[in-house]
Amino acid sequence: MITEEIYNRYLANLLSGNKKECSKIVTDLLDRKVLIHNLYMHLFQKSMYEIGKLWENNRISVATEHMATSITEGLLNLVYPVIFSAEHLDKRIIISCVASEYHQLGGKMVADIFELNGWDAYFLGANTPSKELLKMIDEKKPDLLGLSMSLCSALLSLEETIKTVQSSISKLPIILGGQGFAGIGKELTDKYSNTIYFDSLDKLEKWLRDF
Repeated sequence: MITEEIYNRYLANLLSGNKKECSKIVTDLLDRKVLIHNLYMHLFQKSMYEIGKLWENNRISVATEHMATSITEGLLNLVYPVIFSAEHLDKRIIISCVASEYHQLGGKMVADIFELNGWDAYFLGANTPSKELLKMIDEKKPDLLGLSMSLCSALLSLEETIKTVQSSISKLPIILGGQGFAGIGKELTDKYSNTIYFDSLDKLEKWLRDF
């Protein structure tokens, strides 16, 4: 269980850039067999959402936000031995950040959740042009496409990507996620057929079990 005390200690060390202590906290949790989705939702996701809010309210610098993101990305490596030991299904997903979206941590975490649930997840990273995304879809023939958007300033690129994909592969389901969808997630799924928006890893994982 990730207690409030553990979370607050982790957040404080993340904000101060103490990689060693953050790593120790995560390692201790893994040794105690904490569920991976709890680690992702109640430590990694929760802390990065808090850091995003602090940055938006000018309470921390962009340098501190980037430092915390970099530390968190490094900590994901500690979890990979558990994630990639999961029995795999014959299902594939491509997950990508749209063009002009440079925050890739959320998409990376979603890819890990799919791997943990037995999928082959192909994460394309930040700022992926629609043309290159289509090439990868043609190559991998995924069952799902995931698009990540952390800032609403990338909304135009997101909609262009959805239109481009759906004009070529209309039946491919698209899942949407990220802080940039706050308040507009339902509006977008109403606007574009065959799209699903998830506002948390918890809801995504529950849906995934029945897919």
